[in-house]
Amino acid sequence: MKDISDKAYTQRKAIATAALHANAAAMKHLRNGTLPKGDAILVAKVAAIQAAKNTPQIIPYCHPLQLEHVGVEFDLKKTHVTITVTVAAFYKTGVEMEALTAATVAALTIYDMMKMIDPIMHIDNVVLVKKTGGKSDINLKKKKP
Repeated sequence: MKDISDKAYTQRKAIATAALHANAAAMKHLRNGTLPKGDAILVAKVAAIQAAKNTPQIIPYCHPLQLEHVGVEFDLKKTHVTITVTVAAFYKTGVEMEALTAATVAALTIYDMMKMIDPIMHIDNVVLVKKTGGKSDINLKKKKP
């Protein structure tokens, strides 16, 4: 693990997204909370928060840190859902891995709860959208390809 003992505490924030694509029938069940395993949006929100808090336990070089905020939002469309996770902490290292992990786990949770309705779903666009704090601020939405 990298030595961060000389780094300054600063407000850190990261925003990450992930998208899950499914057929319209499965998405209707997701919107209505009528999946056989229950309301996947509620479960995915809790899973994302747990994932953010436990990132250092599954990614070896991530530092354990006290998160001050984990926000999870779902944008449901006809054939996909975009998950946006915002993570904030006042610490010596960034929170981008926590945000990326949380967005991915939310998508995986929905996948698990919908797989019996749509066995050919897929997850893509796991992206760090923005990070602030520390020496560098990155806003990837503004960068040109």
